[in-house]
Amino acid sequence: MASAGGLQRRRNAAGLNSSGSSSNETFLPTNNNSNGITTNTIDRNIISENGVKIAVDPKDSLDDQDRRQPKLTLMEEVLLLGLKDKQGYLSFWNDNISYTLRGCILIELAFRGRIAMVKDPGRRRSPLSEREIEVLDDKLTGEVLLDEALKMMKTSDKMSVGSWIDLMSGETWNVMKIGYQLKQVRERLAKGLVDKGILRTEKRNFLLFDMATHPVSDFSAKEEIVKRLTTTLTTHSSATASSDPDIPFSRLRTISMVCAAYAANVLDNALILLSHEHREKAYGKVDELLSDYSTWPFAANARIEFPEGKDLQIEVVAAVLNVFTKMDSIL
Repeated sequence: MASAGGLQRRRNAAGLNSSGSSSNETFLPTNNNSNGITTNTIDRNIISENGVKIAVDPKDSLDDQDRRQPKLTLMEEVLLLGLKDKQGYLSFWNDNISYTLRGCILIELAFRGRIAMVKDPGRRRSPLSEREIEVLDDKLTGEVLLDEALKMMKTSDKMSVGSWIDLMSGETWNVMKIGYQLKQVRERLAKGLVDKGILRTEKRNFLLFDMATHPVSDFSAKEEIVKRLTTTLTTHSSATASSDPDIPFSRLRTISMVCAAYAANVLDNALILLSHEHREKAYGKVDELLSDYSTWPFAANARIEFPEGKDLQIEVVAAVLNVFTKMDSIL
């Protein structure tokens, strides 16, 4: 039996209050005040039951929208495409993936309804990538990197899509904003994939140093991503891009993944089994996709449908893809 000061973990316990009864709120006991009365503050991850602190999995209290999100985030899919299956590391010459992953964070937050463009008709006078974004919902997603980025956006001044990608990548001369950089993104994503059972962790010697590597352990997950990507790039229309009716924005999510893989210089890994002719056609197709989806509104032949009232969220996706079109890897 754990002592009152110990920490226990319980799933599906978000509805318990400090006395162990059902409630819609979750409480964390804090220090007693001068009158000896315990005060409580809302916390998403800890509850108290009969004086015992209990850790709660944030995913236990997700709403239907969040439960329908795919197992892997957009960032994880792009990283997985870049990893060497058996060696478990990215190419040492890839200078583009880190910047691309920060853009994927913004796209993922937009898909999950956490951020959107500021609703201001005057924004159309600014280039797409320079339009400011705002937080719609600061509820935790359960993904550490997404929640870290969301917290920064919530507590900072409104900034543009391009500015946020630059700041999270550490590409700024403003020492006052260097704290916005998200560090060790690739390693943290890899560890998240280890937790999800997709990768495993090994230690590899590189002559002068040892480095943790993350070879693929669940090949079916990567094979599904590659199949979805090649299906999208070997069909004649973006309307036939692979989609899942149970996942919000599924088709646009796949197209975003394809474009991000291109910007991150990891597309070759997925197309390696195609013939030279089909590979050239695939690159032509991804150029078309970037052209169609990096403007707002999307090009007329894009033919992507999304729920009414979500246009400001999807505009963020278009803005990030617009940033990708200006990267050296594509130019």
